[in-house]
Amino acid sequence: MSYSPSIYKFVEGSDAPVPLDMRVVRAVLTPYDVGDPDHTMMEDGRLQYWVRAADGSEAEIFVDQTGIQVERPHSGPGVFAIVAELAARLEAVIFDPSGGTFFCGPEAHAHLPADMRQEAVLIDMTGEAVEAALIGPLPS
Repeated sequence: MSYSPSIYKFVEGSDAPVPLDMRVVRAVLTPYDVGDPDHTMMEDGRLQYWVRAADGSEAEIFVDQTGIQVERPHSGPGVFAIVAELAARLEAVIFDPSGGTFFCGPEAHAHLPADMRQEAVLIDMTGEAVEAALIGPLPS
């Protein structure tokens, strides 16, 4: 996939994303990281993970203070379950740049700026729901 969904956290209706809890980020991503642990911290201070879910789906994930970029997620509910867990535990939103849409659970929705709150799409934070929201339902 050539798209890169992102994850951001908003608090109390602020228009700007707030810093992420890096302990949560590390706790969610480290068990799935198949990259070199000595290279998780990049020279510019960002974190870099190559995650692989049990079903074999993968993504490269970059994390800075206020955002997470999910590069080239492979189709499969496993990697999207990791993305969903990140968003849920951070109470954050997933931004789909291809459609300009924010997806979130009710906890994150309550903290969005008013204009974003009206346009955001509420979904269950599961791998299947996130995958369907970002790339469409898979054929059965």
